[in-house]
Amino acid sequence: MPVPEFITHLRRSIGHDLLWMPGVSAVVLDDAGRVLLGRRSDNGRWAVPSGILEPGEQPAVGLAREVLEETGVEVEVIALTAVESGEPIGYDNGDRAQYVDLCFWCRPVSGEAHVADDESLEVGWFPTDAVPPDLLDTSVGRLERALAYVAEHEAGRGPQTFFHRD
Repeated sequence: MPVPEFITHLRRSIGHDLLWMPGVSAVVLDDAGRVLLGRRSDNGRWAVPSGILEPGEQPAVGLAREVLEETGVEVEVIALTAVESGEPIGYDNGDRAQYVDLCFWCRPVSGEAHVADDESLEVGWFPTDAVPPDLLDTSVGRLERALAYVAEHEAGRGPQTFFHRD
């Protein structure tokens, strides 16, 4: 995966020390009840679209950017469905990072799903009850939480959520 320039700049100052990173991920659900997934080029496994926010970038805006860059699909960000942090990760070059992920439920508004950058090997729509068996565990959890949120929302029990999109 390409490293954002602001991280390269930070790494020149802090070396390989643990870096806390703001991440975003999208559970994009279409009207047919399918979820948008991409097969990652770094590990060959399927995952929901995700990425790292740029400094000062609003989470909903950054997420929509990431989904478009990776899949060619423009999305409307509907609601925040989960906030979680993962375990520290070590990379081959010695860098260490830990991510806090903001997961959002999104709807497609335009575009056709396709591999749109070098971060994915494949991109496609899958029925939520027939996702690829090699879907990343983090994506399984994000999908489960988003589907539970959507069910509550559609039953009239979920909150209305609005995001800063500037």
